[in-house]
Amino acid sequence: MSAGTNPDEKIHPWTVEVMKEIQIDVSQKKPRLLTFEMLEKADKVIVMDSEVLKEIPPKYLSKVEDWKIGKLLGKSIEEIREIRDEIKKKVEKLLEEL
Repeated sequence: MSAGTNPDEKIHPWTVEVMKEIQIDVSQKKPRLLTFEMLEKADKVIVMDSEVLKEIPPKYLSKVEDWKIGKLLGKSIEEIREIRDEIKKKVEKLLEEL
């Protein structure tokens, strides 16, 4: 499940493009607002941008893992590809751990 504390209205076209390159179609997905219910149900909460940590209620911080990816805004498409690949490796490692 993916959600954010301040989601955009739509997924950025470059995100759609770089995900299609690895056969993942996110073109019909919509950004979602993170809810307390999502936090409650989650076994693990992955934070991509450390700034978001201050928005997570303290009672959920034990579930949080900060991947320190940072903001994508202003990045080139090449940088977004590198970030996509970094996230993919982290997801694969997380799946092995779970």
